[in-house]
Amino acid sequence: MKAGVLALQGDFREHAEMFSQAGATPVLVRTTEELAGVDCLAIPGGESTAIAKLAVSRGLVEPIRKRAVDGLPIFGTCAGMILMAREVEGGESLLCLLDIRVERNAYGRQMDSFEADLDVRGVGPVRGVFIRAPRVASVGRDIDVLAEFDGQPVVVQQGNLVAAAFHPEIAGDPRLHERLLHLAS
Repeated sequence: MKAGVLALQGDFREHAEMFSQAGATPVLVRTTEELAGVDCLAIPGGESTAIAKLAVSRGLVEPIRKRAVDGLPIFGTCAGMILMAREVEGGESLLCLLDIRVERNAYGRQMDSFEADLDVRGVGPVRGVFIRAPRVASVGRDIDVLAEFDGQPVVVQQGNLVAAAFHPEIAGDPRLHERLLHLAS
């Protein structure tokens, strides 16, 4: 299986390594042609504004939206969650795929980064690395909350779309990536 990683900015190499550990062939996606050849897609953490500008300049926004509507499993972490959200407090949404409203950098600045053990339904215990992480401020009725931290959703799923407010790829845990591969099979 070919697992795509949007490789415009951010920790895309770590996502590629998680897919490799999960038994998939990682494909770094920077063009619409590369996007067309993958069975699923991870949108990494990084700087959401930079990723958004690069995705727009490379003509990837509409093709990603279309593939998502057509059933492509997509997994966004941290900035990826922000890019997938329908609404971003104090900002603009890019892909408008997940029926969630997020608040950018809600857990604090870089120096406020932390790790937490989370119980993700269907996956088990996962170490979450929160770095300038978004907070899910509200969820739509079709959103399935798979994990919470301090009463706030931190892993959500809506059909073929999964997003986490943290970085499982930095913790080196491929199980959420395996969940995405299962959705693609």
